[in-house]
Amino acid sequence: MNTNIKLLFATGILTLAVGCTDLDVPVASQYTTYPSSEIAVQGKLANIYFKMRDCFGRRYMEAQALSSDEETAVAYNGGWVDGFAYAHPSLHDYTYEDATLDWMSVLGEGTVTANEVINSGADVKYVAPARAMRAFFEFIMMDCWGDAPIIDKTVTGIDIRDRQPRADVARYIEKELLAIIPDLPTEVNGDNYGKPSKYMAEALLAKLYINWPVYTAASVDQYDAATAKNEKLDDCIKICDDIIKSGKFNLGSMAYRFKFAPNNSDLKVEDFIYAMPYDTYTATGMQYGRSHSYKDVKSMNPSYYGMNLSNSGGGYMTMTPEFASLFNLPGDERNNCIIGDTVHVYNPTTLLPTSKVALDKSGNPLVLTKSITLIKQDETLDVGDNLTGWRQGYRPIKFFVTNDDFKNGRNQSNDLPIFRYADILLEKAEAITRGGTPTNGETAQSLFNQIRSYVKAPTIDHNPTLQEIYEERGREFFDENWRRNDMIRFGHFEDEYFPHYKGFPGANFDKTHRIFPIQKKDFDVNPRWKQNAGY
Repeated sequence: MNTNIKLLFATGILTLAVGCTDLDVPVASQYTTYPSSEIAVQGKLANIYFKMRDCFGRRYMEAQALSSDEETAVAYNGGWVDGFAYAHPSLHDYTYEDATLDWMSVLGEGTVTANEVINSGADVKYVAPARAMRAFFEFIMMDCWGDAPIIDKTVTGIDIRDRQPRADVARYIEKELLAIIPDLPTEVNGDNYGKPSKYMAEALLAKLYINWPVYTAASVDQYDAATAKNEKLDDCIKICDDIIKSGKFNLGSMAYRFKFAPNNSDLKVEDFIYAMPYDTYTATGMQYGRSHSYKDVKSMNPSYYGMNLSNSGGGYMTMTPEFASLFNLPGDERNNCIIGDTVHVYNPTTLLPTSKVALDKSGNPLVLTKSITLIKQDETLDVGDNLTGWRQGYRPIKFFVTNDDFKNGRNQSNDLPIFRYADILLEKAEAITRGGTPTNGETAQSLFNQIRSYVKAPTIDHNPTLQEIYEERGREFFDENWRRNDMIRFGHFEDEYFPHYKGFPGANFDKTHRIFPIQKKDFDVNPRWKQNAGY
């Protein structure tokens, strides 16, 4: 992890943080006076930048991946049922007490903390990044819960204690981002790694624009991907062009797999526009390996990561058969980021499979099945706590695990990209395909083929269809928390994929479940709020 980020994070821990999860209090108490010295402001900013670290490293990831077709929950003879916290998102059958949804209050804390800087009289070089983070937190709340509080006392005619219509929140975010982009730094590495930049704000704005008809629909269940019209397509293309023309980003400075490797911050990944930094000791919370690894990985000698691991894998998330089938392009380097069928031991330096076959605890070749066989067809999603159960489902190894990290509470040092240059290229291709105006001689085909070329997958000889773009986004951005967002926009969230099958106990296909229920603890402190429709 970048040394400057480590120091900034340490400063943030040492600085007194005034958090607030209760929005149902007098407005005046939301904005406390904070010391205006540079070190105090920097400490407060650190608290804002990294507010979502724990959630991104586990709970936010679980909510996004399990509610999409990327991954499903599995249990082992009752282990990891955990009150159906993981099965519920897999079935779109959430309840307002599910632990995987307990992070909305963190976003509220983040916006309130940002306001302390914004309203402190600090220099614009501090205020603009704080506003960018506030807009980012608002975006996540709007994306995941629909109507959201606009926690900004300068917006007239609203009460910050109340949730505002989703479309109004979208327009507020747009206005905020357009206002602050000129004041944000243009540097994305060095001291500004992991902090908001002009391009982070533009990437967020592009994401807002490509989803505009989703967020401005009359209600969440009334968005129809087949008929929706997007008035912001050319705006999306314009923003993408500004990022592309900056010359600060590229796809192919390193192989795909290294972008997500342990200590990837040291590699200065030029595809990363904005990332969440992690470190196994100083910035903990990244635990993808805990949920994704083969359950009995500790007993393997060596594990398929090329070394013995000091901790077991939780193994309660595995790829759905439908999503695993996407990785079928010949020569595609991304295929090496999942394991299935006969598993080979990987070289932890090259991050490529060797000729050595990985062995399970019985000394037999480890063979993972694409299909998943449950003990019985119910919402426990139980596969059995034995060798047969453990081998159910392919598994992602994109965020590669090393024992140096895993031995420390299974906390990894892989930084998590939130916005990537690859996303900008595919968003522009999508905007053109949906009817936006091509610019700079670029076509949807040429943009799409930039992605295919750098991962050494076959290029296409035609402009891609929306379905091809949707599938390519699945291959490119899996495990990066955008699949649910994509599925809703492309009209696939109500598709059938394991175990979200029609007739399966608990499987829900109600379109209101495109957003999550407000979690119980958020109702406890905000009794003015109403539960989302459908819950």
